[in-house]
Amino acid sequence: MRSRQRGFTLIEIMVVVVILAVLGALVVPKIIENVDKARVTRAAADIRAIQTALDLYRLDNFKYPTTEQGLQALVTQPVDPTLTNYRAGGYLPTLPQDPWNHPYVYVSPGADGRDYDIISYGRDGKPGGEGYDADISTSTLDPH
Repeated sequence: MRSRQRGFTLIEIMVVVVILAVLGALVVPKIIENVDKARVTRAAADIRAIQTALDLYRLDNFKYPTTEQGLQALVTQPVDPTLTNYRAGGYLPTLPQDPWNHPYVYVSPGADGRDYDIISYGRDGKPGGEGYDADISTSTLDPH
């Protein structure tokens, strides 16, 4: 007596592949959108942390770093003889990159009479844009 081999037919395998493809088409876009939302949230949190470090810098040194000194002034002391109260170890351990691996842009003085602006150019890394490509900055987080 011959034993029957058991296995899946080609039709059964194709049905499973189609079901997985449909599920993937429905689930993957939601996961990707959540990743983008998380990156925007992280950029906002980074900007607020940098604002706190800048405020501490100003409390100690009576001014914000210049645009030329940039955010690097929060990590290493700039060459400036007027900085007599600079904290040993700086104000940030390292300079963060935005969630899309672009540097944050720092401008002082900032637009609209602000002392400074900190900007992430979003997913596309370019000024302007909409949706996840839109700029995230101190002025969009705390409008006047």
